[in-house]
Amino acid sequence: MSILTGTEYPIAGYRITEQIYVSSKSLVYRAIREQDKKSVILKLMRSEYPTFNEIAQFRNQYTLTKNLQLPGIVKPLSLENYHNSYVLVMEDFQGISLKEWQKSQQKSQKNPISLDEFFHIAIAIATILDGLHHERIIHKDIKPANILINPTTNEVKLIDFSLASILPREIQSLINPNVLEGTLAYISPEQTGRMNRGVDYRSDFYSLGITFFELLTGLLPFNSNEPMELVYCHIAKEAPRVNQINSCIPVILSDIVNKLVAKNPEDRYQSCQGLKHDLEICHSQWQTHQYITPFTLGSRDISTQFIIPEKLYGRQKEIETLLNTFEQVTSGKHEILLISGFSGIGKTAIVNEVHKPIVERRSYFIKGKFEQFQRDTPLSALVQAFRHLINQILSETDEQIQAWKHKILSALDTQGYIITEVIPELEKIIGKQPPVAKLPGTADQKRFNILLQNFIHVFSNKEHPLVIFLDDLQWADIASLNFIQVLMSQETADDLKVMTAQDNQPEHGLLLIGAYRENEISTTHPLYLTIQKINQANVNINNVNLLPLTPDDLSQLVVETLHCSKEAATPLTQVLFTKTKGNPFFINKFLKSLYDQGLITLNTSAGCWEYEISKIQELTLTDDVVEFMAEQIQNYQKQLKKS
Repeated sequence: MSILTGTEYPIAGYRITEQIYVSSKSLVYRAIREQDKKSVILKLMRSEYPTFNEIAQFRNQYTLTKNLQLPGIVKPLSLENYHNSYVLVMEDFQGISLKEWQKSQQKSQKNPISLDEFFHIAIAIATILDGLHHERIIHKDIKPANILINPTTNEVKLIDFSLASILPREIQSLINPNVLEGTLAYISPEQTGRMNRGVDYRSDFYSLGITFFELLTGLLPFNSNEPMELVYCHIAKEAPRVNQINSCIPVILSDIVNKLVAKNPEDRYQSCQGLKHDLEICHSQWQTHQYITPFTLGSRDISTQFIIPEKLYGRQKEIETLLNTFEQVTSGKHEILLISGFSGIGKTAIVNEVHKPIVERRSYFIKGKFEQFQRDTPLSALVQAFRHLINQILSETDEQIQAWKHKILSALDTQGYIITEVIPELEKIIGKQPPVAKLPGTADQKRFNILLQNFIHVFSNKEHPLVIFLDDLQWADIASLNFIQVLMSQETADDLKVMTAQDNQPEHGLLLIGAYRENEISTTHPLYLTIQKINQANVNINNVNLLPLTPDDLSQLVVETLHCSKEAATPLTQVLFTKTKGNPFFINKFLKSLYDQGLITLNTSAGCWEYEISKIQELTLTDDVVEFMAEQIQNYQKQLKKS
C-alpha cells in the first residue's frame, strides 16, 4: 500500500502553511484558502490507494456533521475530490489537541492538570456529548487526540466523526483486536464485540472516563503493547482509582471516573445531564472551598432513551455450566456443550458469555450457522466457522501469519489441497497446494476427516483452547454431523496411511458448542442419533436446556428497564408474562412495541418510565406469540410503505 508522507499532490485552491497532525491513517494541515484568504484545516487519508471502507468512513465524518448546529463541533466546510479519495475542509478555530495541550501544561506545573482546568474541559465535553446524543449520534472514538482546545480562549471542540453512528444501538461483531473500530486504549468493552452487548451512546461514556483518567493522572489505566491484553483489561480488569495514582484528586471525582469506566453500560452514567450535574457540583465546591464533600452521584441521571438492559436474567446456573466446561478444556480435553431451547430463548446470548475467559487465554472463538434451506451443502456451518478463523489470522502481524503457515503446513504435510479445496481462503496463508490423488471407497472421506482434525488441532491446545460454536444444529447436514461425531469421539483410521504431523501430538483443548431448537428434534432426527453415538463413545456431553424466564426474572428485567419499584412493575410484568410466556426475544419486542405506541413514557420529575396499564390491557394482542410477531411484522411493513 502506497503511503502519503506529505503533499505529493498539490491541493488545488489551498496553500498549506503547516502540518499539524500525522497518524498511520491521516494527515492534517493548516492552510490558506485562496478564494477568500481564510485559514482552514485540511484532512486527508494517508493511504494513496484507500479501501472502499476507508473512503466510506472518511465521508461519514462530513455527512454526519455538515448539518449539525452544535457549537462544540468543528464544522466541516466542504468535502472535495483529492487524488484517489477526498480532502475534508474544516473551520480553523486555532485549536490544538488535548494531548498536545496537556504536554505543554505539564512543563509548567507539577500535576498533569489543575482541577479548575479539568472541570472546565470536562463540563465542556459533557455538554458537547449531550448535544450529540440528543441527535442520536454516537461518536465511538472519544480520546484526547479528538478533543481540541484553543489555548487562548480555552474553547473546547470535538473532531473526527469517521466512526460515528446515528443508530441508537449497534451489534459489534467479533473481530481481531488489530482491526477494531476505535482506539484500543480508549475503546469500550462492548466495542470489542466480546461483551454480549450492543454498542449504544453509553459507549462514549467509557471512552470519556479513560480520557478523564489520563487527564487527571497523566497515565492510561491499562497500558500494553499487546492488543489482546488490552482487550482483556477493558472487558475484565478493574481500572485503578484515580486518587490512588494522584493523591491530589478528591475521592468523589475518582468515583465519577470509576462510574464512567464501569464494564457494564447499565452501571455507567445514563445521561450527559447526570454527568454534567455531578461535575458542576464538584466544580462549585472546589472553587469555593478547594475541597469537595462526597455526595450521592447520579441524582439527576435520567436517560431520555428507552433502553432494555442486555444483561442475562435467570441464567446464572447455565452460565456457570458453560464456564466450568471451558475450564475443563484448559486441561487439554475435548468437551462438547449442547444448548437447547425454543427460538428466541437466548441460546446465542448464553454462548457469548464465554468470551471473557477466551480473551484471557488468548484463544480463538469461531462460529458458523446452519441454514434451513442449505442442507444439501456439506459442512456449510463448519466451513463458515473456519473462514471466520482464517479472517482472524489474516488480520494479525506478518510474523504471526508466517508462524501459523509453518504450523498448518506441518500438520497437513503434502496434502493441504484436501483442505483448501473445501476452504479456499486457506490459500491466503499457506499458498496454492498441489492436487492429490483420490482414494478408493470410504478411504477418501476418512483421509479428509483426519486432515481436518489435524487442521483444527493446530489452533487448539490446553494453554489456548479453540471454541467452535455451531448454531441451529437441527438443520445440520449428515456430513457435518458425522464429522462432529468423529471429532468429538477422536476416532482415527489406523488402517489408513496418511502422512500427518509428528507422532507425539500435544494435548488439545477444544470446546464444541452446539445450539439447537429442541421442539424440532425427535428420536429419529439425525442430530438425536448423532448425540446418542457420541454418548456411546463415552464422550461426556454437557447439556444446557434453556427454559422461559420466570415471573421473578421478568419482574427484575421490568424494574431495571423502567427504573421503578417492584410493586410498580407488577401489573406490567403480569401482562408481559401472559403475552410472551417468558420468551426473552418476545419480551424485548413487546416492550419496544409498547414504547413505540406511546404506552411507555418518561416521567422526568420522578426519574422513571411509566406505563398505561389499562390501555395495554385493552390492546388486541393475542396470547399467541407467533400471531403477536406477525402483527409486529405487519406494522413494520406499514411503516415502510409510509416512508
